[in-house]
Amino acid sequence: MSTTTTPSRAPVSGTAVASRHRKPFLLDLYGTALGKKYAMAMSGIALMGFVLFHMIGNLKMYFGAADLNEYAEFLKKLLYPLAPKESVLWILRLGLLGMLALHLHAAWSLTVLNRQARPVRYQSARDYQEASLASRSMRLSGIVVVLFLAWHLLDLTFGVVNTIGADGEFVRAEVYANVVRSFERWPVALFYVVANLFLGLHLSHGAWSIFQSLGWNNPRFNSWRRAFARGFAAIVVIGNVSFPIAVTVGIVSV
Repeated sequence: MSTTTTPSRAPVSGTAVASRHRKPFLLDLYGTALGKKYAMAMSGIALMGFVLFHMIGNLKMYFGAADLNEYAEFLKKLLYPLAPKESVLWILRLGLLGMLALHLHAAWSLTVLNRQARPVRYQSARDYQEASLASRSMRLSGIVVVLFLAWHLLDLTFGVVNTIGADGEFVRAEVYANVVRSFERWPVALFYVVANLFLGLHLSHGAWSIFQSLGWNNPRFNSWRRAFARGFAAIVVIGNVSFPIAVTVGIVSV
């Protein structure tokens, strides 16, 4: 008597197999154009908050060396002694770098998706009417801002391209003196001014676009959106540009 082996029954559908390999919700959402727009908006809000509070903190420069240096020391001691000195500051720095990386990747991915969806570029009269200088220069201003950030870190955080102090070396704790020595070089001061003008263009259109990316784009609020975007950009730019100008004309000195 022969026996036959019944083959194992295949699953009725691929649902059980597919569910094992399903991506986490956030990664799945980020794979869509809508998810990338959300990512750009949320990371943009975080970066906008940083540039605003960074500018406000740097206004301590107008109160003298002691105030600015004490402010820098305060940042190093956030939550100290509950947390090791500078640990919270580095967590914030890494978080901001993560937000910047996410912002750049989302922007690049959206550009690729748009080109794939519409390989032939076109411009209509309506495009020219609605496109502003800020919106047309977003890629250029973004590149300038990233280059400016790299220089800013090498200049005032790591001291690689900063002038040396009186003792012949860069002293990170002497924040006020480092800022003054850097901006005493007029090409550097000019670069900071130009870079911040590009930052203003990027912030202006970015702040406007955030509302649209999050779905808050009711035409009734366009005037408020425009006022917020331009006002925010103006405050940041005026504050940042004032620092190199103040050093250059001698209002702030060592």
